[in-house]
Amino acid sequence: MQAVQRHRPPPQASPMARIYLLLYLALIVYASLYPWSAWREPNAPLLSWLVWRMPRYWTWFDLLANIIAYMPLGTLGVFALYPRVQRWPALLLALALGALLSGGIESAQSWLPTRVPSILDWWANLAGSLLGAALGWWQTRAFLDHGYLHLMRKRWFIPSASRGLLAAGLWPLAQLQPQAYLFGHGQFMPVLSDLLSDLLDMPIDLLSFTPYGGQFDIAQYWLAETVMCACGLAGAVLSMSWLMRPAAPRWRLLALLLAACLGVKTFSSALVFTPEHALLWLTPGAQGGLLLGGLMLAGLLQTPPGVQRRLAALCLLLALATANLTPLNPYFSASLQTWAKGQFINFNGAAQILALSWPLLAVWCVWHPSHDAPPAPSTAPQDGAH
Repeated sequence: MQAVQRHRPPPQASPMARIYLLLYLALIVYASLYPWSAWREPNAPLLSWLVWRMPRYWTWFDLLANIIAYMPLGTLGVFALYPRVQRWPALLLALALGALLSGGIESAQSWLPTRVPSILDWWANLAGSLLGAALGWWQTRAFLDHGYLHLMRKRWFIPSASRGLLAAGLWPLAQLQPQAYLFGHGQFMPVLSDLLSDLLDMPIDLLSFTPYGGQFDIAQYWLAETVMCACGLAGAVLSMSWLMRPAAPRWRLLALLLAACLGVKTFSSALVFTPEHALLWLTPGAQGGLLLGGLMLAGLLQTPPGVQRRLAALCLLLALATANLTPLNPYFSASLQTWAKGQFINFNGAAQILALSWPLLAVWCVWHPSHDAPPAPSTAPQDGAH
């Protein structure tokens, strides 16, 4: 009997890697040119920053941040080129992308009075692109070419889970921006109020037009944060849970996601304020929200995936509505005045837009039409095929 010859599936390109690369490029440009205002004519030649000299003011934090920020760019660049371009050519192209992007941004920063272009930043970005590209080269097979991570992804999650996993991965990063309430993402009302105030040259508070006039007492603040935190927690966890197959270690993965989220929140508070205020976010309302959200999840995680999907969207929308109907906590606003933005300026714009947009991104991922499409037929050869 002729032995059945099994062939390794041919390598396939990853459209999601290219989409992530474009999104990350836009994020870097936005964050690097923040606040996108007060543009001016440069006081020096456009490429004068290429002359090597140490900047007058720099910190190890900024140096490491510039390296780390460009590592995902290098990794995604290698992934986006696969399988058409691989190995050394892919690494060099990803490195060139980082060098050109960073060089263009450093030149553009000459028009911003709050930014100082620096050759040190360019070299740090270049080092980050190189490290990220090397990591992408090393992990290409694991992530894209039927490696163990690729097989783990197929074994633990449904085929259309890519967008949902992206939203779940961004949830911890959304905690980098200081928020008045735990999981109170998507607070558009203060931003819109400031925008209208600038446009009309008069103070405007949109919440003042609500029946309660934008004024809460202590009990109402506590209750609002409890609801916001509980619904935000339940919505985020359910948006990942419903994507899992029965074979997935569900509770461990969800616990890891929540631990990462709270860990980033604690780290951000320690960095933005002081290490003594690392747990500033753990207010009585947040404690009640975590307890209530945990009780909700204990029951909701037992429901079928389709029900979890609908409940995830509902909880996310409830948290978003509560966040936009709740005034800013005056105690938090006072604490925010101590924030030294100079240490966090490179990420302030990116963290703010991520914190604002994450609930909308999560809801979009939950209700994306790809989840309703029938599974593609298998093209794997059957046993005994010649």
